Amino acid sequence: MAVLIYTKAHDPAEWADEFRKLAPDLDIRLHPNTGNPNEIEAAVVAKPPHGLLKSFPNLKLIHAFGAGVDAILADPTLPRHVPLTRVIDDRLTVAMTEYVLLHVLRFHRQVDAMAANQRSKSWKWLPPVDAAERVIGIMGMGTLGVAAAQKLSQFGFQLVSWSRSLKAVDGVTSFHGEEHLDSFLRLCNVLICLLPLTPQTRGIISRRTLSLLPRGAYIINAARGGHVVEADLLHALDSEWLSGATLDVFDEEPLRDNHPFWTHPKVTVTPHNAADSIAAQVAPQIVDNIRRMQQGLPLLRQVDYGRGY
Repeated sequence: MAVLIYTKAHDPAEWADEFRKLAPDLDIRLHPNTGNPNEIEAAVVAKPPHGLLKSFPNLKLIHAFGAGVDAILADPTLPRHVPLTRVIDDRLTVAMTEYVLLHVLRFHRQVDAMAANQRSKSWKWLPPVDAAERVIGIMGMGTLGVAAAQKLSQFGFQLVSWSRSLKAVDGVTSFHGEEHLDSFLRLCNVLICLLPLTPQTRGIISRRTLSLLPRGAYIINAARGGHVVEADLLHALDSEWLSGATLDVFDEEPLRDNHPFWTHPKVTVTPHNAADSIAAQVAPQIVDNIRRMQQGLPLLRQVDYGRGY
């Protein structure tokens, strides 16, 4: 059977090599060299252009390269009768936890302020804050959110979470649903966004929600750029309501040269590299789902089109 690979975020040839090692019988085709579109039965994609997947009339499986599927779901022509599956990667989870922990501790230990003092040759003592007095809020308690919470709990932070449905995690005070979002936000000294991007969560970090955070709160967004209303975040930073923000994802990527985030003194920009999938580690689970599709077995990590994840 023929399998299409489409990605601009990875080296498609590297992934093709891994697939061929695991399943030499598969006919791996790299876009745009798709051959006869009627022969494509599975597509492994990252941010495919709108209309691409619809062009394969015999498609039986769409597999994302990573955990996020919002770019795939954004295609208005997406053949939604075809199962969509995604990646859950232990190494990616570890990498995301590292990223979250790094930037929480940067804020907590006032690293930016100390760096500024060094540049100005100012020997200024900064009073520490006990971790037990910091409330860390995590939006999104899937695999990534739970892993981050478990690691942060080891440092003695107070932990709260918010998700669409109730998620019970030891050591975390859980909030869920629209009706409890405001109560959650009012507690967060650090707000970490690890939500899936859906129509319901797009723009969730806005002027209204930011205004509910305690003064001096810090934002970390490692989910999707669409969660943040950028103008509202800049307003909250410039008005000194927020202490700062670390942003790994943006509505437009790469971030344009004249974007204010690049030079804003309270913003740390990272180039969407908090975590990523490595071909040798992830290819086996993608091939496994292709085999399951061929054999009529239940697929793993299947996306609920209604929920968007």
